[in-house]
Amino acid sequence: MLDLLLTQVRLQNETRLMDIGVRQGKIEYLAPSGSEFVPEAQLIELAAGGMLLPGFVEPHIHLEKSYLLSRMTQEAASLSEAIRMTADMKHDFTPADMKSRSLAVIREAIRSGATHMRCHVEVDPILGLTAFEAVLELKEKVKHALDIQIVVFPQEGIFKSPGTAELMDEAMRSGGDVVGGITYQDDNLEAHLQYVFELAEKYGKPIDFHADFSDNPEQLAINKIADRTIAAGMQGLVSAGHVTSLGSLERRQAEVVADLIKEADLHIMTLPATDLFIGGRGDQEKQRRGLTPVGMLLEKGVNVVVGVNNIRNPFTPFGKADPLEIAWLLAVTAYMGGEGDARQLIKMLTVGAARALGIKSYGLQLGSEADMVLFAEPSERDILLGKPEHRTVWKRGVKVAETRVTSSLQGFLQA
Repeated sequence: MLDLLLTQVRLQNETRLMDIGVRQGKIEYLAPSGSEFVPEAQLIELAAGGMLLPGFVEPHIHLEKSYLLSRMTQEAASLSEAIRMTADMKHDFTPADMKSRSLAVIREAIRSGATHMRCHVEVDPILGLTAFEAVLELKEKVKHALDIQIVVFPQEGIFKSPGTAELMDEAMRSGGDVVGGITYQDDNLEAHLQYVFELAEKYGKPIDFHADFSDNPEQLAINKIADRTIAAGMQGLVSAGHVTSLGSLERRQAEVVADLIKEADLHIMTLPATDLFIGGRGDQEKQRRGLTPVGMLLEKGVNVVVGVNNIRNPFTPFGKADPLEIAWLLAVTAYMGGEGDARQLIKMLTVGAARALGIKSYGLQLGSEADMVLFAEPSERDILLGKPEHRTVWKRGVKVAETRVTSSLQGFLQA
């Protein structure tokens, strides 16, 4: 007997309504609705033609430095100011405070349909391992609803902030999932890259960089990241967030870099809320948007995914942990308004992000873990455009979130 049977769901790339069944956390039954044989199930839910998607994968987010607006005495006018302001506030972070704000983000992400998340947790002499330990504890507590990968992230630089290298090693030894790096903090980029790749080799872990967060087309650390990835045989195991300087290159030059990114099988994580807010501020005329060239990278076959990144802090003083909201923002700002674009954006939130994070047993096929989010809307485009709050979320076949919204119109506006 199945534990759960969802009937009359719409699936991507499927014209017929389908039934999908779950047992012991995995998808065990998949057949057109109305089939002669329908298996018994402990629980049956009618989707009534709504679209069922794999659970969203949030590929790049910061938990412990979210929701800081009430502590800010000014607004950040540049990336360097945002880094400095956040570093100042970190002196007052406590384990309880970080867990509280992180959990608020996690709850919102789960309600929004996220079943996997990669978060960048800062490790430096200011915080020591307190942020890492706080999120490591939450990772265990919420694993029934959300799988979390922890990136050990040196926001203040590895060598610029002495003691960080040792803390990173300790964090990886204590359960870090991914080695982080940041190409625009240390003066010696080669030394920074060498340490990150050596640490990843030591622990057998993937790498995730903050890279080239700039409008300066001469800042192209992504080339060196790609070269080292190929030399280390780590194709498919290295990601880079931001990469906005690539958007300032002339098209022909950018295409050369994109070809190298494709060869190295780097995953590019565009972070539009932060990138749009910070980017282009130095331009007095012809102000740039500050995005990586998403369309061109996709044309080159690069795995581009989209992440929330920051929530209501100096880097991004707005937002929430809803992958659909950030995908909608990218659609508007990257000229992705067509039906095919909507399918691509949903792919970036699901199978593309799952590949970037190395998630196995993912998707709505037999044998995969039943991580799912159901909408009343019938298509990817309707979901993207409406960003509906009405969602039901399952993690390994167990319902972990359900949001229902009601409204009414008065007088002659009533239907």
